[in-house]
Amino acid sequence: MENTIYSLLPPLLAIIMVLVTKRVLLSLGVGIVSAALLVNSFAPVDSFLLLWKSFQVSFWKEGLNTYNIYILLFILLLGVVTAFVNLSGGSTAFAAWAVKRITTRRGSKLLTAFLGIIIFVDDYFNALAVGQIARPITDSHKVSRAKLAYFIDSTSAPVCVISPVSSWGAFLISQLGVIFTTHAVTNHTPLEAFMLMAPMNFYVIASLAIVFFIAWTEFDLLEMKKHETRARETGQLFDPNKPNPGVLQGNFPENKYGKVTDLVLPIVTLVVVTLFSMFWTGYQLSGKELNPFTIFENTDVPLSLLIGGLSATILAILLYLRQFKSNPNASFALIWKALYSGISSMIPAIFILIFAWSLSFLINELETGSYLAKLVTENNIPVGVVPLLLFVLTAFMAFATGSSWGSFGILLPIGASIIMAIEPELLLPVLAAVLAGAVFGDHCSPISDTTIMSATGAGVNVIDHVMTQLPYAIISAIIAAIGYLILGLTGSVMIGFVTIVAILIGLFIVWNSMGKKQSTEIQ
Repeated sequence: MENTIYSLLPPLLAIIMVLVTKRVLLSLGVGIVSAALLVNSFAPVDSFLLLWKSFQVSFWKEGLNTYNIYILLFILLLGVVTAFVNLSGGSTAFAAWAVKRITTRRGSKLLTAFLGIIIFVDDYFNALAVGQIARPITDSHKVSRAKLAYFIDSTSAPVCVISPVSSWGAFLISQLGVIFTTHAVTNHTPLEAFMLMAPMNFYVIASLAIVFFIAWTEFDLLEMKKHETRARETGQLFDPNKPNPGVLQGNFPENKYGKVTDLVLPIVTLVVVTLFSMFWTGYQLSGKELNPFTIFENTDVPLSLLIGGLSATILAILLYLRQFKSNPNASFALIWKALYSGISSMIPAIFILIFAWSLSFLINELETGSYLAKLVTENNIPVGVVPLLLFVLTAFMAFATGSSWGSFGILLPIGASIIMAIEPELLLPVLAAVLAGAVFGDHCSPISDTTIMSATGAGVNVIDHVMTQLPYAIISAIIAAIGYLILGLTGSVMIGFVTIVAILIGLFIVWNSMGKKQSTEIQ
């Protein structure tokens, strides 16, 4: 069953079930079981053993799998930080402070979008940190959690994939180095090529442009419009009847002794300590070379996140302990309640991530990516459609596997091999199309870890996030696809770029007119 059309069944089954049943764990479980059965030709004992291994490797792979373990611990710590920030009254104080300075819904949305651009060093870090900072502000202006998740998700990976000083940039620059060596490409260095590819990533350009348009206006599409209408009219920011990872369970007593610093200091500590740890671990692992690109290529992101999370957690607890002198309601019982509440709030995200990792392992065993790649290499492809085809294929692979990085690893070398054989001048545009397709597929996939992280950071149901983001992602992808088709047919990056900019301008004129009608209806 490996490396055949049957290898597509488990991821497609999981995704279809997620969309139909809205139950993520059940759907992932079905995909996992079906994948294990297919790998072992339905032999029950061997399938069970492989099933066990698929979960085991998330924690133990020739020793402790510290990458995954540190990520899970960081998520739990972030839940604890959130709980103590709420317990100490920091969220309430910060929201009151922010409302006086950010007085409009537009301001709260734009702030979130800009934060997504600024915090670009890692997509996991971006998703969770931006959520913690922006959530009190968007909540105070009745911006739905679904829209917050959309802003987070649609700025994290798109910015990381074009930023050289990020975990993504470091990984991709190293990939380009291998590709250039293989094909004897000498007219660009990997770093120079990566920078030149940024304006060729048409999906990122379209996606970010739409994010800022949506943040500036009150225009909404389909499911997002329902969430926004409910938030504005009822104040209900998310569906309380669905599991919402990152949302605290249980109420803490009202705390009038909280200060803005009770929220700001833990978050600033989280950001600063994590960034310093990323620099320090990268510096140590790169042989103490003071080169920012080498440092970020070698940095230990999960360990850095864990150190930052621990530091922020300890500080948040100490800030609450400080209130024992002035707050008569402060107690050790509430500390234990905050610890329990914070950890419990992240358990749904933890389970979903573990299941997603297990499915990803089994999909790799089925060689799903290799099968999709073979579809390209075994067919004679006209040069004009190569960028578009690789964009679509990479998107489908990332959607089916829930992994943009896995898609990079498989299709970047294949795309390079194809285009170097027929039109070497299009090497960088083709590689940019692969990066764009991977981010698009990742945005749409309910089994993607970044999708799960963004929903967790915003405190909204994973499927609600997927369904509200989907229309914007698909529109961005259609615009990008047109750009890549024009690029392939004309051989000009500039013509492709101008085409997508023109389409975006026309689209925004139409949407702005529709948005004004929506605003009139609201009033």
